[in-house]
Parts: sequence; structure tokens; C-alpha cells
Amino acid sequence: MTEVVTAAETDSAATESERFALRRGQGLAGLILVGMIVLAGLFAGALSRQDPVTQITGANLLGPTAEHWLGTDELNRDVLARVLHGLRIDLLIVFVAVPLAAVLGSAIGLLAGLHPVVDTVAQRVFDVVLAFPALILAIALAAITGPGAHAVIIVIVAAEVPIFGRQIRTAILRVREQAFVEAAEVIGAGTWWTLRKHVLPHVLEPLGVQLALSMSIAVAVDGAMSFIGLGVRPPQPSLGSVVAESVSNMDANPAMAVGPLVVVAGLTLGFLLIAQGLGRARRIG
Repeated sequence: MTEVVTAAETDSAATESERFALRRGQGLAGLILVGMIVLAGLFAGALSRQDPVTQITGANLLGPTAEHWLGTDELNRDVLARVLHGLRIDLLIVFVAVPLAAVLGSAIGLLAGLHPVVDTVAQRVFDVVLAFPALILAIALAAITGPGAHAVIIVIVAAEVPIFGRQIRTAILRVREQAFVEAAEVIGAGTWWTLRKHVLPHVLEPLGVQLALSMSIAVAVDGAMSFIGLGVRPPQPSLGSVVAESVSNMDANPAMAVGPLVVVAGLTLGFLLIAQGLGRARRIG
């Protein structure tokens, strides 16, 4: 009984440590950085009065001005408006795809940790998916489903489900061998009660770190797919497509590429800092 209580107290302390990690150091810096960028996407209409797809008369490839902070593109569209509205679309994709992958992967990992047959099948499927680099997987899936935002979501989910699945499976197998789990089973606790009370709290603990890491990866995958034309379809903007459009116009308006690249780098860095902060809290806890 002492071992069970001690395990619960340890889990509670670890959870509180992870929460505190977002209030200082790397975790706080990452949270502020991501928060600022998310707010920019949410208030895109207030930050830029221009429409992202409207062509402005006589504003072809202008450099940064007081009216157009990032200039205009080759189709006379305001670059800042396209970056901000593209950011909103990209954030929607990332915040839908990664949690969906986490839920599906965790469910599969849970079943794999409890049933040997499911475990064998799941591990072989995970091996096949992980054998393909993300962009190769993106091209293959886009060829089947067609390009668009849905293709980006499918690719991110397909790439991240094995990561979450294997993490949960490994954690379950490790925790089930602990003394406090065996003690609970000895005194008559059922499998699902033991799983809910003692195994899942320890298994779910590292998910925060993996979620933040997967968010950073998803931002890169989304940008890369849009850059090569497999993501959000024109005329709707995305960060990757704005960068792609800027390649042939770098000499006329370099800010056209700098703007979206700064946002992508900021999001990626922010999520990585959050992951590092949570990971450090887990090690200390």
C-alpha cells in the first residue's frame, strides 16, 4: 500500500513540475513566442486591413512601405496579409492534426501494450510508415488523396501516429513491471482499474513533451508540403506557398521571403523550447 501511495505522490509531483516548467526559463520563453504568433494569426484581420487574395492596382512587387509592411508580390497582393492569413490556416492544420495523431497513436499504443497480437501487427505497420521520410510519404499520400489542406493533415497524422503509439506502448510495458502495479494486482485490483489508476497517469506524463515536439515537426512538414505545391491550394495563402512564390522575386522584394520564414522559425523554435522545458521538468521531477 505504501508503494501505491508513493507512486501516486510521485506522479502528482511530476505533473506539478511540468506545469511549473511553463512559468519560467525555456518553457516560458517558448510559450510566449508561440502565444504571440498564435495571437497574430487570430487577429490577422486587425493587423492587416488588406485582403490576402485581392490584387491592388499599381502595387506590383513593392518593397516594404508604411502601407505594406512586407511589400507586395508579383500579383499585386499584400504580403503581410498573406502571411498572417496563411499563418491562421497553418495553425488550424497543425492544431487539428497533431492532437488527432496523439489520440489515435495513444489508443493503438494502449492496445498494443495489453494484447500481444495487436502489438505485433501495430509494430509492423509502424515500421512500414517510419521507413518513409515525411516528404516521400507526403508525395505518396497526396497522389492518392490529391493536394490540399486535407492532405497535409493526413500526412502529419500518418507520420506522428507511430511516434505516439510506440511511446505509449513502451511506457505501459515499463510501468506494468513496477512493484506498485504488481501490488495492486495482488490485492485484487482489476486490469482496467489498475490501468486507469496507476498505469495511465505515468504513461500520459511524457505526452506533453511529445506533443510540443510533434507540433514543431508539423509546422515544418506543413511548410514543406505547401512549398512544393502539395499543401493549401491557391489562391488561399499558406506560409510555405508564400515562400515558394518569393523564390523568383527575391531581387525585387526580399521581405516577401523573410516574413514567412521568420514566422515558421519562430513557431518551430517556440514549440522546441516548450518541449525542452517540459523535458527538463520531467528529469528533475
